[in-house]
Amino acid sequence: MIRPYSDNDIDTLVDIWYKGSLQAHDFIDSSYWESKLQEMKEKYIPMSETHVMTRQKKVVGFISMVEDYLAALFVDITYQNMGAGKELLNFEKRRRNIIQLKVYKENLSAVRFYEKNGFTIKKELTDEQTNKQEYIMEWIKK
Repeated sequence: MIRPYSDNDIDTLVDIWYKGSLQAHDFIDSSYWESKLQEMKEKYIPMSETHVMTRQKKVVGFISMVEDYLAALFVDITYQNMGAGKELLNFEKRRRNIIQLKVYKENLSAVRFYEKNGFTIKKELTDEQTNKQEYIMEWIKK
């Protein structure tokens, strides 16, 4: 089931985000992700339009949008590769005509996931905070 997130979900979402960030971005020092925990909890998730996916009432993933920008798509590491990410992404694709996102170039599994789901690379740039290369990717409804 996909539903809007509630304040009661916030600690779970931050935990999923943190563990997923460590796993997917092992090329970035973990202290960077630790330094973002409070901002995720107090700023980024609350300012986004966030929906959670539940399985037997347990939150297993979430997607956060800021207008047509996909700010976050994270699935609990124990539930990855079971279709939750694709389901969350398709939920937003049904609601929008265009979705843009940034993804680290070194996060090959995420780049492949987005390409497989109809996104194309539009631009390559350097993330100022990490000094790592990232892609701007875009999906447009046909």
